[in-house]
Amino acid sequence: MRKRKTRTIAIMALAALLAGVVSIPLSAFVYPDISKLKRENPRSSAFMEYRAREWKEAGKKKSISFYWVPLSAVSSFAAKAVIIAEDDKFWNHEGFDFEAMERAFEKNLKEKKLKAGGSTISQQLVKNLYLSPSKTPVRKIREAILTWRMERSLSKRRILELYLNVAEWGDGVFGIEAAARHYFGVHASELGPMEAARLAAVLPNPRKYDPRGTSRYVSYRSGRIYDIMVRRGIVIPESDETASGDES
Repeated sequence: MRKRKTRTIAIMALAALLAGVVSIPLSAFVYPDISKLKRENPRSSAFMEYRAREWKEAGKKKSISFYWVPLSAVSSFAAKAVIIAEDDKFWNHEGFDFEAMERAFEKNLKEKKLKAGGSTISQQLVKNLYLSPSKTPVRKIREAILTWRMERSLSKRRILELYLNVAEWGDGVFGIEAAARHYFGVHASELGPMEAARLAAVLPNPRKYDPRGTSRYVSYRSGRIYDIMVRRGIVIPESDETASGDES
């Protein structure tokens, strides 16, 4: 298994170099100053600015919905559902899930397109805060550099708090508090298990799927997330109460 992983990573690195990654500026290793995020909450993100430009170019008058909340003001169901859905090894890895990346790389190679990503929450946070939705090799390498730096500057708890607050949850809807208000009319602290599972289920494509919808995808994926929460004791179905402990 280790040899296979090493071989795949080597192939990925070679493919990146051939794609022109050598053009990455050295400033990517020092800028932006990620350490500021230890004490400062971002007021905006690259994704928010990107969407605003899209609307302006299309002549649409829309605004961003974004409300910052501390992790302590987020339902434990929501935080755990997002980890289950997006990055189940979050607490244990150092920014990268190499097995997921290997599977994604092999899938992309087979389909001859850059689609599957295998990104961790840390990588997705970097993309949302500093980069763009594009999937070019150069952007992916910048993402990797910034993720490596972020994991060495911030605690896991802080990374999760930041991600929950800046993740895109719909057209103009950013962060768990805005999503909770927009879709369910509650605060992030009041989200129940199934509401949390439904919000987590749409994260791969939040502008396509509605957490309240009846699409087969949302129903199936949210059901799977909810079932995992039940199996791990996060949810007691009869009363929807949190089980003891902090298992994710």
